[in-house]
Amino acid sequence: MASPALAIRQPLSPDHEYVRPAKAVRSVMDMDRWQHSQAYSDLMGFLVAMNEKVKGAKLGDDCHVSPVTEGLLKVLEKMDQWIDETPPIDQPQRFGNKAFRIWFAKLQENIEEELRNALPANFHRAVAEVSTYLVESVGNSTRIDYGTGHEAAFIMFLVCLYKIGVLEEGDSKATVLKIFVRYLDLVRKLQVTYRMEPAGSHGVWSLDDFQFVPFIWGSAQLVGHPSILPYHFTEPKQVDETSKDYMLMGCIQYINKVKTGLFAEHSNQLYHISGVASWSKVNSGFFKMYKVEVLSKFPVIQHVLFGSLITIDKATTPPPRI
Repeated sequence: MASPALAIRQPLSPDHEYVRPAKAVRSVMDMDRWQHSQAYSDLMGFLVAMNEKVKGAKLGDDCHVSPVTEGLLKVLEKMDQWIDETPPIDQPQRFGNKAFRIWFAKLQENIEEELRNALPANFHRAVAEVSTYLVESVGNSTRIDYGTGHEAAFIMFLVCLYKIGVLEEGDSKATVLKIFVRYLDLVRKLQVTYRMEPAGSHGVWSLDDFQFVPFIWGSAQLVGHPSILPYHFTEPKQVDETSKDYMLMGCIQYINKVKTGLFAEHSNQLYHISGVASWSKVNSGFFKMYKVEVLSKFPVIQHVLFGSLITIDKATTPPPRI
């Protein structure tokens, strides 16, 4: 893959008109419009750009942490605290603890204020639109489930922050290594605390019941590593020793904790991927799989919300070639 610049449009004008995002992909017939939209191009461009920024980087590496990044981390920390304040309720069914709905209502009520506290005043006009994607990124309060569509909403939240100009090129490494990793910790806590159902899980044939993007960016971190090879993520000792440095190893460690039995059986897809010769091939393969298994699936894309920042309008820039 060619190394792109931060592949989203320049910050918007001060008088830009923000809107509340709404659904636009209402039938399978709309999928072609989605795949040729500026939203699709921006999403793929962002994923590829961030992928390039974190190649070879460890999670603990020093990187620029701006006041806005610190503010966003505080927002995610506040969301985490609300989980502690909203313990699961005693209920007969095993999955889908209804306390999640109480937590979710608290999020809806308070998130705009929390984001205004995190962002400089000149960006507050954008909060109503941008916050919608953060709310969408934590799961569905009716079904009490979480999946790759919710994860994609968080990526769209980040894209929005770059589009309005509150995050800049210098924040890119921290966007993955700090903000996204903190989000990942948050949603895992939600999944475990409230026993959330996987949304549209493919079972053993998917990478993971809940996530996809950390496998993409996590494999990028390992590109060119002198001693860790793809087959090492099937070795629990190696995984445990490197999980704090590499996002992908953290994903595997989490799978090993929540699933029982042989890795080759409960994570068949990942087991086969471990046989690929290099991390660069794993990385490009994950991108291609993401396009097919997530971005091309109507059951996922029908829930995407479009506004003035994540727009269904025809793309003026093509998505990056992978």
